[in-house]
Amino acid sequence: MGNRQNVMIKGTKDGFILKLNDQCGYDVLKEELIEKLSVQYKALDDDHVISAKIEAGNRFLTEEQSEELKEIVRSQKSLIVEEIHSNVITIDEADQLIREREMSSIAGIVRSGQVIEVEGDFLLVGDVNPGGMIMAGGNIYILGTLKGIAHAGCYGNDEAVIVASQMLPSQLRISKHLNRAPDLENNNEQETHEMECAYIDESEQIVVDRLQVLRHVRPSITKYKGGM
Repeated sequence: MGNRQNVMIKGTKDGFILKLNDQCGYDVLKEELIEKLSVQYKALDDDHVISAKIEAGNRFLTEEQSEELKEIVRSQKSLIVEEIHSNVITIDEADQLIREREMSSIAGIVRSGQVIEVEGDFLLVGDVNPGGMIMAGGNIYILGTLKGIAHAGCYGNDEAVIVASQMLPSQLRISKHLNRAPDLENNNEQETHEMECAYIDESEQIVVDRLQVLRHVRPSITKYKGGM
């Protein structure tokens, strides 16, 4: 009986989820997967392709095992594997996550033609001159004037933000979104030295606003648990 529960198949509106027991041996799991798929999908129309997602739980799958499971599912001509999800990551993946969550910082000026690129958050104590550029996988914080280009979330993070003591950029980029330099004519508000932030709003546009809105639009940006 326990053997029959090593693979559970659940139908959803988007296709099928194949839940794999993470407590049994891989060979036992593979045999049951082959058996259950051959029985369950024997009568399906080969011309109608259905997506399947594999959930491996706390089982680590090597690249070879992942490809083997995909091939087993693909052998049922009506199924295609869209994703394999596991709670276990490799050491390289863990190191990458750590780097993406780290804060890098520099005190100085980013000059014209200079490009600073980091994988996580970036703090600059200084200015970004016209022609200078900062690229960060996470958020960008500038304790100074931004006159050059800032690209936050450059690896595809739409939740990233850009903060500057004075926001006078030649260009703002967040993830794949781009915002050209604002029109500064007759805009005396730019002469104030109030810190500002840039983020992607619900309409998928980059907007620049007062820093105070940040805790409302990105409440997860701080880990402080006090009563602010």
